[in-house]
Amino acid sequence: MHRVLLRFENLQEVVGGEELAVIMLTDEPRQRALSVVCDAEMTRQLLLRRRDSRDVCKTMLPEVLLQMLPTPYDELASAYELLIVGLYDAQYQVLLMDVGSGASQRIRLSDAVLLTMISGIPLYIEERLMEQQSAPFDEQSRGVAIPINTLETDRLRVALQNAVEEENYELASHLRDEIKRRKQ
Repeated sequence: MHRVLLRFENLQEVVGGEELAVIMLTDEPRQRALSVVCDAEMTRQLLLRRRDSRDVCKTMLPEVLLQMLPTPYDELASAYELLIVGLYDAQYQVLLMDVGSGASQRIRLSDAVLLTMISGIPLYIEERLMEQQSAPFDEQSRGVAIPINTLETDRLRVALQNAVEEENYELASHLRDEIKRRKQ
């Protein structure tokens, strides 16, 4: 299995998106980007760690739990890995793995990004999945490409309605097909 190391690139709030944001992850050469929608609470958590609030975060639950692990904090990046292994029901499937024992536990992708930011634990994606789900990365781009197979069905229906109202029938057709596919 070939895999691609991902890095946190940025976080963009969605205008008119019900307090949603998009996490942008890129490969190491910054040629491909994977966009992931996250909720308002995770957006706040990620923004806290991006800004100069790291001192405030030292006593927050994720940081405290990492300090309590039997593995020394500076060895976490070599003791654990995060791996995006697939996509099911519009959600990326991510495993937190103990490199030594092979034990693994599922984790939400947005939580995996947070864990990577605070611990340095590497986040990988299977190469085939990266090819399917990513888009070319352009640092100057103002827009973000989000694969429709990662959006919740309710959001797809809203997007379908908007596409029809805007007479964007090609997009409406793609959205309709994705909704039908999920019903089967």
